[in-house]
Amino acid sequence: MTTARRYALFDTALGVCGVCWTAPDVIVAVALPEDDRADMERYLASFDAEPGAPAPVAGTIDLIRGLMAGSDVDLSAVPVDIADLPDFDRRVYAITRDIPRGRVLTYGAVASRLGQPGAAQAVGRALGRNPIPVVIPCHRVVGAGTEVGGFSAPGGAATKSRILAAEKVSGFGEPTLF
Repeated sequence: MTTARRYALFDTALGVCGVCWTAPDVIVAVALPEDDRADMERYLASFDAEPGAPAPVAGTIDLIRGLMAGSDVDLSAVPVDIADLPDFDRRVYAITRDIPRGRVLTYGAVASRLGQPGAAQAVGRALGRNPIPVVIPCHRVVGAGTEVGGFSAPGGAATKSRILAAEKVSGFGEPTLF
């Protein structure tokens, strides 16, 4: 028997977000703000989910709202379903989930923690596939120096910079002379 998946959209300080979950409250996907609500709903529905009342994940929604508003929240205990993802991705996400709010690691540092110091680009690709952004805080992985690095969510690096700013991380994404 397959567990039914549901999704819901909700407002945050940075725009409308969405969450997809399976019973009882395990997160399968998060959709970050974008202009087209229909695109967001199509994305969440692609996880074999139907619209639903968000009561089972109200606590997670409140935490995501808090993060987007700049509150000091911790999403590391939110249960996620990543069992069907590739092993490398799951290992990257485990390291990423351990990055505390307000801190960042570089792609190279994550690769080193994996025991694969030459795998920074592979780390970036894994983070680009992250179906559960902010809960698995891929926005906390940045390029070397002051480079924000890529971000596959709508709005790209600008969205990543906005989330980092909400977490009071400074110095990333600002223009430099060199």
